[in-house]
Amino acid sequence: MPGLLRGVARTAAIAGTATAVSGRVQRRQQGRWAAQEQQQAAAQQAYAAPPPAAAAPPPAPSAAVDMETKLAQLKELGQLQQQGVLNQLEFDQQKARILAQ
Repeated sequence: MPGLLRGVARTAAIAGTATAVSGRVQRRQQGRWAAQEQQQAAAQQAYAAPPPAAAAPPPAPSAAVDMETKLAQLKELGQLQQQGVLNQLEFDQQKARILAQ
């Protein structure tokens, strides 16, 4: 009888250890799969269609553009930046171009 109990105890210990190891492996694999899915989702977002390009104001027919036209262009430029169409660098470049006219 003691040999039978020892065999049952050994089997129980082995089964418990196997279950614990299997659970750890499964959790690790699920974590890796979740990370891969997140990377794939981020890659798909990066390859999504780029936002529409901001339409640049048409160049002035003459070298001397009157002040009202410059102000209107600057206001439009500010609105495009507030809407998120232009970032700060694009805004600064366009502003410098308008003021240089």
